[in-house]
Amino acid sequence: MNRLTNSPFLFFGISLVVLWLSAWFGAGVLGRYATRRRDAREDWGTVLAACLTLLGLIIGFSFSMAVSRYDLRGSSEAAEAIAIGTEYARADFLQPPDAARARLLLRSYLDTRIRFFNTRDASDLRVLSTETNGLKRQLWSVVQATAAAQPNPVTALAVSGMNDVLNSQGSTQAAWWDRIPTEGWALVGLIAILCNMLLGFVAVRNAGGGLFLIVPLAVSIAFFLIADIDSPSGGGVIYIVPHNLVSLSETLR
Repeated sequence: MNRLTNSPFLFFGISLVVLWLSAWFGAGVLGRYATRRRDAREDWGTVLAACLTLLGLIIGFSFSMAVSRYDLRGSSEAAEAIAIGTEYARADFLQPPDAARARLLLRSYLDTRIRFFNTRDASDLRVLSTETNGLKRQLWSVVQATAAAQPNPVTALAVSGMNDVLNSQGSTQAAWWDRIPTEGWALVGLIAILCNMLLGFVAVRNAGGGLFLIVPLAVSIAFFLIADIDSPSGGGVIYIVPHNLVSLSETLR
């Protein structure tokens, strides 16, 4: 499911077709058994209104989940910029050769993190993951050697800052993996399909076929928006822009 939601435009197209077909199935197949009694039609209209209200609430809840995860990814980007900038300043606490090497590695690490936020290709993400892990090992080896040679409170500040740099990357990765569960998408999709089938069943007797496109289109747009916000890879139009990391990079250079 993540592969599908990582492509919001494809998800939108598939959702629109499936929901539209569901509405026509409700009209063409289930509609054959619809009664012409007025009171029965009113009852089915009430059921349809209740189901659409439920669908709206669930879509709203899903949207809230996606926005909270988007905000978390944005916060993690800011936290990374703060941690890298702080450690760059604390490099003064290291011996001059180690300080120069630490700053050089931090600038390379910063460029890698900016590329991580900007890339949209899965293969590039795998390459960046390997580069990031290698830089993290080198960064830690710099402060580890200094801490072993000079175990004092000043050196401990540099070690603590480097630890924050490494931990902030782990927090970002965890936020990238935190998505709306596949089971949640499946349940929302099932409810949407049932609602559109009921819509076709009711509309064929009451309102005609105009609703067959309006409601599936509206729900598909909502699905597109949720999938786009929930997708960290930025396959649609909404994604995290690393303003803080880019600003830090410009400052350091």
